[in-house]
Amino acid sequence: MPLSLQRTLAAPVRWLAWLGDQGTRAVAALVLFGIAIPPLGAVLRPFVTEAIFLLLVISFMRVDLAALRAHLRRPGLILAATAWTTIGVPLIFGLAAHLSGFDARSPGLFLALMLQAIASPMMASPAIAALMGLDATLVLVTLVTSTALVPFTASLFAALFLAGTLSISPLALGAKLLAILAGSLMVATLIRWLVGADAIQRHRRPIDGINIIILLVFVAAVMGNVIADFLADPLLSIAIALLAFAIFFALLVVTTLLFRRIGYEQALALGLMVSQRNIGLMLAATAGTLPGMTWLYFALTQFPYYVAPQMLTPIARRLMTHSRASAAASAGGTR
Repeated sequence: MPLSLQRTLAAPVRWLAWLGDQGTRAVAALVLFGIAIPPLGAVLRPFVTEAIFLLLVISFMRVDLAALRAHLRRPGLILAATAWTTIGVPLIFGLAAHLSGFDARSPGLFLALMLQAIASPMMASPAIAALMGLDATLVLVTLVTSTALVPFTASLFAALFLAGTLSISPLALGAKLLAILAGSLMVATLIRWLVGADAIQRHRRPIDGINIIILLVFVAAVMGNVIADFLADPLLSIAIALLAFAIFFALLVVTTLLFRRIGYEQALALGLMVSQRNIGLMLAATAGTLPGMTWLYFALTQFPYYVAPQMLTPIARRLMTHSRASAAASAGGTR
């Protein structure tokens, strides 16, 4: 690269690295920006699909292939976790709503809950697990397998529970999800081939900064109407926010208990992954043509997604300390 170009790019790269270093603080700031500047959401909403595609590209190009291969050597746990998050969760959501009549009483909110349930876990789940000190590689492998299946499982559950509710057919939903995921994987693979995994690792801080800028598009799009919706009906907004937190913690606790036999530390990592669903992928697949109630729920889910990990970090650290103490005691007892 010519020296003049290096000097020109030095300042933007330093700024991106600084932004990437802000981590969860920057994400929290994005949420505040999205709420405080509603016109920003209106401007950026048409670009949600493109933003989600770029976020997926960045996530795929940073996958640790060595860690991926290591965890695939024990497929039983991966298969169980994948089946739970891609089949168990949406099936429970759909049956519970149908049997209780909730789908008929509140179709917009039911659509939001089902799209949340059929979505794959968030691409940021491994990074959040790592920040909490949990097993990020286990989360990563399950995320990859779940994401690979979601075009097929999502279209299946959309046909079962959302027939006539979505603006696109279940088959078209699956096809669009497949196109987004396959396309982003191909672009990420090309980037890794051109620049190399080592270069991506060396420049992880500026890449984090780029990730946060792209995330602004998604966050602003979903958060843009929050203030207007709250002022129009404060009690409804509060009730939906409480529902978002309740569902997050229900998925977290149930998943952790289901997988407790592998150890609470790893079970909590899986619980965190299952409770954080890739709503952005569903927005991209539906092109954002959703009812206002669905948009409001999606916006309010951002609070538990980004606040709860901070709350759960002390618990994760205690579990890690307990696990290490138990392992040390077991090792001492066998001598």
